[in-house]
Amino acid sequence: MGTSAYLALGSNLGDRLEHLRDAVRRLGATDGIDVARSSRIYETEPVGPPQPPYLNAVLEVETTLSPRELLEACQAVEDALGRVRAERWGPRTIDVDVLTYDELTVDEPDLVIPHPRMHERGFVLVPLGELDADAALPGGRRLSTLRISPDVVLGVRPFASPLPVP
Repeated sequence: MGTSAYLALGSNLGDRLEHLRDAVRRLGATDGIDVARSSRIYETEPVGPPQPPYLNAVLEVETTLSPRELLEACQAVEDALGRVRAERWGPRTIDVDVLTYDELTVDEPDLVIPHPRMHERGFVLVPLGELDADAALPGGRRLSTLRISPDVVLGVRPFASPLPVP
């Protein structure tokens, strides 16, 4: 179809599992996005202010959209599912982040690919590793060469099987 990309999903408000499922359905219904597969779903401790635990997963998508258009599609899904951007790293109904876009590097004020903090986040590394053990990371590194400290993956607990893909 086009370019392979990885998207991270997270939710910690309301029916977290349904928010993830709805995000997958909406992404799959977007012209130019084909959801290929999902990692398992993990429950994780939040980063940032005190808040409920998250459910997280990573999707592999094939897309004909540009990186900017893919970001806009992700933000449209967030908006449709009631995402409120009130507090940095605060609680949310849904978060959809572009992690990678093939081997492309993008460095713009509101779009950085590969995602600049993904290599520090167990809630991204564990599900991403299920789908691609050699995924691109910031700085030209690869997931397969990353030495992950135990505290990075502490608190990343399997929760459910992969999300259904359309």
